[in-house]
Amino acid sequence: MKKPEILSPAGDFEKMKYAIAYGADAVYMAGQSFGMRAAAANFSADELRTGIAYAHAHGVKCYITVNIIPSNDDLAALPDYLALLQDCGADAIIAADVSVVSLAKKYAPKVPLHISTQTSILNYEAANFWADQGAERIVLARELSLPEIAEIRAKTPKTLEIEAFVHGAMCISYSGRCLISQYMTGRDANHGACAQPCRWKYSLVEEKRPGEYFPVVEDDRGTYLYNSKDLCMIEHIPELVQAGVDSFKIEGRNKTAYYAAGITSAYRRAVDAYCANPDGFVLPRDIHEEIGKVSHRNYYTGFYFGSEENGQYYEDSQYIRDWEVTGLLAEVKDNGEAVFTLKNRFYPGDTLELIQPGKEPYVFTVDQVTDDEGNALEVVHHPEMRFHLKFPFTVEPFAILRHERKN
Repeated sequence: MKKPEILSPAGDFEKMKYAIAYGADAVYMAGQSFGMRAAAANFSADELRTGIAYAHAHGVKCYITVNIIPSNDDLAALPDYLALLQDCGADAIIAADVSVVSLAKKYAPKVPLHISTQTSILNYEAANFWADQGAERIVLARELSLPEIAEIRAKTPKTLEIEAFVHGAMCISYSGRCLISQYMTGRDANHGACAQPCRWKYSLVEEKRPGEYFPVVEDDRGTYLYNSKDLCMIEHIPELVQAGVDSFKIEGRNKTAYYAAGITSAYRRAVDAYCANPDGFVLPRDIHEEIGKVSHRNYYTGFYFGSEENGQYYEDSQYIRDWEVTGLLAEVKDNGEAVFTLKNRFYPGDTLELIQPGKEPYVFTVDQVTDDEGNALEVVHHPEMRFHLKFPFTVEPFAILRHERKN
């Protein structure tokens, strides 16, 4: 059995390093132009070189998103950028528009082509068309069911890889092709600047009663009519593999390094557990719990099992944040101490969790915490301050401390 690839988001170099540490086989990222996540920090030309070299040194591939729908004004700078990606050693270019595909063949002919989900590949004829154009991989439309994916796999060349989203935010618009943001705010979603008006609360205003807002209510469910739940397929690894998905894509380039670490780790461990015992696979409980400890909206399984499950959440558009990061590892001392930088306040006596690459969370009660001078602290509360904790083992690089939020 071919083990599916875990493909993680890398919104910047820090997030890339955490995704790699926690088990990504590949990351997807963007330069500072031509990508669909303009709000992410992304990578300068020098950072692309550094980031790709870092990933390759750790055996991880880098796919670069060049997935905007370009206007005439965008085309002049594309050839040099595509040539840069080839020179940097990019492992693939993710393209959504035929102009980018055409230019990539000319200016980055050695870089494999992946066809973006924004092309809405919904059937095997579309997949075969892109294969004939030289694509090595297609990123399927999010609107497909598992039986439809299986049929596409059966009727396309085995050399054509299939990538599909398995986790993260969903979009009310078809395959993410949305004009609402541009119409309402002037921010173009197809150039990566979506204002996410689908997450807003809407009311009705009657023409002759300006300033009077009438709630849009469908039964008692609320007014967030366009607000989608988050996709989560962690419990359905076998079904995805059996349908023929080669690469499991995690959404989230705008999210935190902790998100990249936690969700990558969960899918890494789930896939490894399945491949080790496909006939008797049961998702370990702590992996199931892990995805709830990272910021998320209500979960559902998207379109994979048909459209019966309601993907909209009408009450609000807020994230569920029951857990928060306490500290990120700064260094490990020879005496067994681990030094962290503070992200959220805690006290001695609090229960924390330490998460590390490839391991189950370690739960402990804080006995004593000290500063750099060895002074015992009664509260750890200054942002970015360094603090020391002792553990009965050597803490791994990229370890993260977290705790459950108190109401």
